[in-house]
Amino acid sequence: MVLEAQQWVNATYGSVVGYSKVTEDGATGWSTMYALTRALQHELGIATLSNSFGPTTLAALQSRGGITLDEKNQNLVKIIQSALFCKGYAAGGINGSFNLPTQLAVTSLMSNAGLGDALHGVVQPKVMKALLTMDAYVVVAGGKQSVRSVQQWLNGHYIGRANFFVIPCDGIFSRDVQKALYLAIQYELGMTDSQATGAFGPGTQAGLQAHLLSQGATGVFVNIFSAAVVFNQVVLPDDSVYSAFTSTFDGGLAAAVNAFQSFSELPVNGTADFATWCELLVSTGDASRPGTAFDCVTTITSDRAKALTAAGYRVVGRYLDEPANSTLHKKIQPGELLTIFMNGLKVFPISQYYGGQVSYFTYTQGYQDALGAHNAATGYGFDIGTVIYFAVDYDATQADIDSNIVPYFQGIVAGLASQGKKYIHGVYGSRNVCQQVTLRTYARWSFVSGMSTGFSGNMGFALPSNWSFNQVQTLTVGSGTGAIEIDKDIAKPGTDPAVSSVNDPGNPVNDFIAYIGALYQLAVNYKGTRNPNQLVLEYLRHADYDNMQWQKLIGDVDQGFTSYVDSHDITLVKVSTVKDPFYGIDLHVSHLGAAANGVLLLGKPSGTATNRGDVAGWGGDWMTFYGEWRRDSASYSSGATYCQERLAKLSAIGTFKLRDLTEDADGYLIAMRVLGGENIVDVVQDHYTKGYLTRFQQFFQGRFGGTAANAKAIAGDMLTSDRDALIVAGRTYLIETTGGIPTLDPSMLPSDKLDEFCQGFADMLLAKVGEENSKAKALMAKLRAAGRM
Repeated sequence: MVLEAQQWVNATYGSVVGYSKVTEDGATGWSTMYALTRALQHELGIATLSNSFGPTTLAALQSRGGITLDEKNQNLVKIIQSALFCKGYAAGGINGSFNLPTQLAVTSLMSNAGLGDALHGVVQPKVMKALLTMDAYVVVAGGKQSVRSVQQWLNGHYIGRANFFVIPCDGIFSRDVQKALYLAIQYELGMTDSQATGAFGPGTQAGLQAHLLSQGATGVFVNIFSAAVVFNQVVLPDDSVYSAFTSTFDGGLAAAVNAFQSFSELPVNGTADFATWCELLVSTGDASRPGTAFDCVTTITSDRAKALTAAGYRVVGRYLDEPANSTLHKKIQPGELLTIFMNGLKVFPISQYYGGQVSYFTYTQGYQDALGAHNAATGYGFDIGTVIYFAVDYDATQADIDSNIVPYFQGIVAGLASQGKKYIHGVYGSRNVCQQVTLRTYARWSFVSGMSTGFSGNMGFALPSNWSFNQVQTLTVGSGTGAIEIDKDIAKPGTDPAVSSVNDPGNPVNDFIAYIGALYQLAVNYKGTRNPNQLVLEYLRHADYDNMQWQKLIGDVDQGFTSYVDSHDITLVKVSTVKDPFYGIDLHVSHLGAAANGVLLLGKPSGTATNRGDVAGWGGDWMTFYGEWRRDSASYSSGATYCQERLAKLSAIGTFKLRDLTEDADGYLIAMRVLGGENIVDVVQDHYTKGYLTRFQQFFQGRFGGTAANAKAIAGDMLTSDRDALIVAGRTYLIETTGGIPTLDPSMLPSDKLDEFCQGFADMLLAKVGEENSKAKALMAKLRAAGRM
């Protein structure tokens, strides 16, 4: 019937000046709706046709009283019938007769839209406008019935106001729905049609300050407030999402408000105070509220730092680099970091070479920007695990995100991985950009451009769950030589801690052992439901390995214990790296913790099989290394040669360096001993005082059965097994992270090529055991001479 509608509208209006023919393919879309809109305008006597159903079209319909059931112009009825079919309503045919099936189709649409089911003999102009959109009036994929209930209520209550038009009832919170909520507030505040603009301006804000609500309140403002809570998809303590659209401020709504205020870094009081109204309705929230963080393009001098500290700021976002031809001088200047740290400020790094339009964002550009950011961050001395926020500084639409922004960030992930995963990617952008980039590339933290309240990516979207900073207001702090213009940011405690120093050396082994001991004692005192050994490993991994990806892989982290540790004054400095006593390299404690946590929870699989615990350690590194080989296959046809030259090397860049293998091996060995009943403190102390001397021999024997054949088979299983759908999906993601999209799946590789590559893995392990044996003899002699063995 859609095809019939397309054929009819083309045949009828094809020769009309200003009409654009639609492709006759039977597929509903905007092009068909636009064709029907132009057809309607022609029938109404409008000379200049347009895709827009604007004021002129609406006025022409209003002047004739809409389209009545006894309409004599059959083409007008055919336009209605065609639109109904395009929207999924059976209109009984495209015959120009406003018969019972057509009437029932219109009333069905009206009912779905919350407008009641009574035609009263006419299709009203606003209903006609709704017919000629692609808006849905039933819940669509990803929609929520709770959101749809609010959408229907808004339509039913305010359709009679001049500037209120039928909004979707699809269960999706969107820009149009948010604007409709603004209009509802303005109408209830008593604004006239000309005063009600659908913008969250001073008049609306002033009106809300007179409508503060608390438990026990009733009426339409509770309806609107609860609607805003529903739209924000507030997660309750039991992990359910609040869904009660109500006119009574009851205990359930108060609990949801408490949860929302806590999540949004507002004072938790369970009431609809002004700050909470604002936070629910606009991406800045109450922009006048105090913030402890800021970002700026201006150098932080000593005078400015003092002024900022006096004003209550503690964290600054500064730019790592800028294009060579830039005249802004926005990047960190020589000596600036020292000035920042000496004045009690911390810093979070931002990378933005451009980022102001969609064409900039490509996979290749993301890869290059990641290399530039890595080099700049290394040059300043930022330490491992630092989150770098890569910027999307324009209003990227969903189409832009799908086509360009996500590939750009996939390039960033690959670029950072190629340099050894020293730094972690975060994202700066609108709420939707942050949500999508986090969901699809696992950005660690989101820096939200909340100040851009008009961005389509901020209207109709809740704060991302991993937000760390929300940019809310431009202002000037200080005076004289201390004056500086900044963008004030709201910081969320417990997320990105920012950086308080650079060029920190690796921590000695003794400090690490003592640190594990302190964590273990806290885990015992915590008295949670999880084993203290497990809690220690969860805490070690939590800063870098607790995003959605890792939670699906090996489970979540006990956030209660994390908060418990952070609330206690551990006299020891928290250890992020430890100097390996064998190779002298800095091991990443968070990666070591993640590898051990995976093995502790999932154990060692039988035979030559692999499991998710492997992926948390050596297996995940092996997958990304495969991607690197395929990326470089033009230069390295032989997988064995690539392994020989690039795998587990001390100085090589890439995702599976010697440091990674060492962390993987140590994680496995520590976890297996804990699984055997030992205490993690004793295991760590023993391992890093003498066990490390034969770590690869133990790893080779314990995980791979001590034979090259087993190691080769297990490496192959890690790349090809389809027993676990999550591993299959994760493997594709990790391989494409380094290899690009698309990368040939290992199972599609000729068997001899894959065998050769996996043999390279086994040969590497044998080489490490041999290297270890020769070096261990010399180290043991030194230890005996020093009386330590």
